[in-house]
Amino acid sequence: MSTSIQANTPAILVEDLEYRYGDRLALDSLSLQVDRGQIFSFLGPNGCGKTTLFRILSTLLPIQKGNVQVCGLDVRVDVAEIRKNIGVIFQAPSIDKKLSVKENVRLQAALYRVCGDELARRESFLLERFGLADRWNDRVESLSGGLRRRCELAKCLIHSPKLLLLDEPSTGLDPGARIDLWNSLKELRDANGATIILTTHLLEEADKSDRIAIMDSGKLIASDTPDTLRGSLGGNCVTIESAFAETLSLRIRERFQLTTTMLDGAVRVQVPQGPQWVNELLQAFPDEIRSVTLAKPSLEDVFIAKTGHRMRAKSESRPE
Repeated sequence: MSTSIQANTPAILVEDLEYRYGDRLALDSLSLQVDRGQIFSFLGPNGCGKTTLFRILSTLLPIQKGNVQVCGLDVRVDVAEIRKNIGVIFQAPSIDKKLSVKENVRLQAALYRVCGDELARRESFLLERFGLADRWNDRVESLSGGLRRRCELAKCLIHSPKLLLLDEPSTGLDPGARIDLWNSLKELRDANGATIILTTHLLEEADKSDRIAIMDSGKLIASDTPDTLRGSLGGNCVTIESAFAETLSLRIRERFQLTTTMLDGAVRVQVPQGPQWVNELLQAFPDEIRSVTLAKPSLEDVFIAKTGHRMRAKSESRPE
């Protein structure tokens, strides 16, 4: 029997989620909510827990501790119903390169029992949406990377899912194909009211989302709109290069009563009035500064401010 899904329920609801690979805690008491009709990005370095979360949301991993609802359905008990309501694109391509675009899409349609007039209607819509009509009978192996991603989108949307899950969707795409992919995602959100959830380690990709959840070491570090996250830092980010960086960092703290951070051998300071403060800095330490860089806060600055390090991939022997 089909489970009723309320229209006002969140697309995703996660409460106190934990997941371990042996002794390693991949997800650490993770709690968040994703509302419907958004493009929502989980941003963090490889090894931060994004893919583990993705696998749980897509019903590929069981819950060890905590609660997860997808489209108002319990991941523990409503697996079959959840799978009817989601479309999934994995980091590794899931389309058969030896089959045509049509054959890949219709194979997926058969799995979800989409046929007859309904299949024809949905195919027509998706071919127009993703510009695949003239490649409908071409083998996937003959397509560019961008067209293959469009084929994957058409395939995973053929059963009209309420929620689209994408794991590192830009992997292997050139800049032009990435632009095409994001244009397609925004069209789906705007025209169909689709909820799109993706994982990424690319700052510029996450910046295009409606909301972002920043993750590190299995924990939720911050979650909000890109502008609000950047605005939370305020002022300017100042990076100071010096042959005596650690000593200079201490002296800046004492002189200006500011918090400094050492990062990649440079001193970083967050100040409300950057240009004026840089003049004061240069007057105070004219012989100790090699260079100064002044910039508005970026998402990387938010990540650094929250974690104390850059967003680099971690070396792990296990999956995320």
